[in-house]
Amino acid sequence: MKLLIDQSPDNEEVEVTIKCGLIDPGLEKLIEQIRLYSFSVIAKRDGKTFQIRLGDVFYFESVDNRTFVYTEQEVYECGLKLYELESQVAKANFVRISKSCILNVMTLKNVRALLNGKMEAELENGEKVIVTRHYVETLKQKLGL
Repeated sequence: MKLLIDQSPDNEEVEVTIKCGLIDPGLEKLIEQIRLYSFSVIAKRDGKTFQIRLGDVFYFESVDNRTFVYTEQEVYECGLKLYELESQVAKANFVRISKSCILNVMTLKNVRALLNGKMEAELENGEKVIVTRHYVETLKQKLGL
């Protein structure tokens, strides 16, 4: 693989071009990461509006018809519904782990099996979330297990 970087003040925006003969699984993951870098979500906290890069999101959660965005140390409220977010991040490293939660698998530190077919996922910030039985197989597929 050859990597070319053209850094110049004349470049107004980041442009990525991939030239390849065949897209293999490794390249597909790289493309997903590039998409993740360029996408952001608008959310609010303390009356202020923030643009949060998707790569900074640990997970999205829906509670009482409100959607929240969890980053490493902050929680924001998002105006989108969980199903809207799910369709937007489907090609990136996000996977639904319960009826009310979508997880960024890149923030996953480890998982362990629980009783009743559930799993506990520990995130890089030490927080733990539950993967319900219905979504365990989807998570395993996303992780390549």
